[in-house]
Amino acid sequence: MEEQKIQLKHPQGKKAVSINKGKYDLLTKEMIQHLTEKKDGTFSELLKSIFQSLKDKKIIFDGSLNWYLEWVKLDLEARQIITRVPKTSPQKYALTKN
Repeated sequence: MEEQKIQLKHPQGKKAVSINKGKYDLLTKEMIQHLTEKKDGTFSELLKSIFQSLKDKKIIFDGSLNWYLEWVKLDLEARQIITRVPKTSPQKYALTKN
């Protein structure tokens, strides 16, 4: 059975990659959960939090979590689900207010 892929978007309209839909859904859910609980976070905080969450749930992530999370973050930005918090250094991300 062939794994289902999802074509990602880039916030600046650049060429984006396709990744496994299961990984995309997992990381999207984890990132939204983190940002819902913490209100915002840097990429490093998101990475650390999601790594710990997957470990706690005994989910083995196959591949570079850092690489996949970067692309999922860019895709969620492009889809306006998350946004960059202005004037933060290091850059912070938050859920887009609807």
